[in-house]
Amino acid sequence: MADFHQNGNITTLHNLRTQSLDDLTYELSTFAQTRRISLILPSLYSELEGPALAHILDELSQVPYLHRIIIGLDQADEAQFRHARQFFSQLPQTHTVIWNDSPRMLDLGARLDRLGLARQEPGKGKNVWTCMGYLIACADSTVMAIHDCDILTYDREMLARLIYPVANPAFPYQMAKGFYPRVGEGKLNGRVTRLLVSPLLIALKRVIGDRDYIDYLRSFRYPLSGEFAMRTPILPDLRIPSDWGLEIGVLSEAWRNMAPKSVCQVEISDAYDHKHQALSPEDANQGLSRMSTDICKAIFRKLAADGTVFTPNVFRTLKATYYRVALDLLEGYYNDARMNGLSVDRHKEEKSIELFAENIIRAGQVFLDNPHETPFIATWSRVHSADPNFLSDLRAATIADQEEFA
Repeated sequence: MADFHQNGNITTLHNLRTQSLDDLTYELSTFAQTRRISLILPSLYSELEGPALAHILDELSQVPYLHRIIIGLDQADEAQFRHARQFFSQLPQTHTVIWNDSPRMLDLGARLDRLGLARQEPGKGKNVWTCMGYLIACADSTVMAIHDCDILTYDREMLARLIYPVANPAFPYQMAKGFYPRVGEGKLNGRVTRLLVSPLLIALKRVIGDRDYIDYLRSFRYPLSGEFAMRTPILPDLRIPSDWGLEIGVLSEAWRNMAPKSVCQVEISDAYDHKHQALSPEDANQGLSRMSTDICKAIFRKLAADGTVFTPNVFRTLKATYYRVALDLLEGYYNDARMNGLSVDRHKEEKSIELFAENIIRAGQVFLDNPHETPFIATWSRVHSADPNFLSDLRAATIADQEEFA
């Protein structure tokens, strides 16, 4: 049985196991009659060949309240795009596959580049940004949800619980963030949240003092979850990071743009497992090594924007403090796992902590060396201001790709 604890900063909506999926679905279908709901699925082509996505589509095919599904397809050639369209054709809802590497989309990217608004780095952030632009251009949805395409434990109740807080017109929430226990194959997972983000936020509080933003991030039980829902009027002014700091970046945008009472977190699953990234200690530009650096940079940038002064000495102190805090938390994680019959490889966990500690210094040095770095993609409001026809042309290009490569 879940608890009902509230942290006092943002509302936590628990799963008390007293509401059935059928009841949630009925309510959502009622809300959807006047508040259309859309889903964005950012996907690599390789995920079509993985073990998770086919099951996700089977579950989504049984969801009656979705008005539109937008699939952003990355790293696909023409033949793979054709296959993807066939692969997703089982969805009964209106759905669109955006081929992000199509000649038309690349031409639109060059158009943004001429305006000085293009982000050259491909990735999940850019994919999500493009899908949001298409949804804005459609102008027919009130609520939008996003989740990943590699969730091995997916079921449609996850989506219902994620969407409900922002779809219910009686609720004040503009954004809902999903959370869940990261447990799978007899192991305690969620390494980056457990071993980097949680101890880093504690260390930051000790080193730089109290900050409302730090308390806000610490309020989220799983800040790196890829599942969130929003009301669509906030999308045009949302700044999407192009690096691996997407989830932290979106939470930071919610902090910047919304009142705390309009943000909530919602328990969406009893167990969650997905594709695991390699640690990649030998390559700082791959896997969890790169992810940890980008997350640290995202947090440092936000704190600096709020007036925090960072120096090399601060980052050295932060590294030492983080390392001690992370090892202390590891002891708690190990005992928690053991009591629940789960395994934790303490050697591997400590190796991860050592790598993350080095990446705190690396992220700090990058931050100090590039104080004007702006990894955010331009907001859609800014794009529209610079090129009023761009959104409609994005939608037209997507439709043309569907028709040409049917």
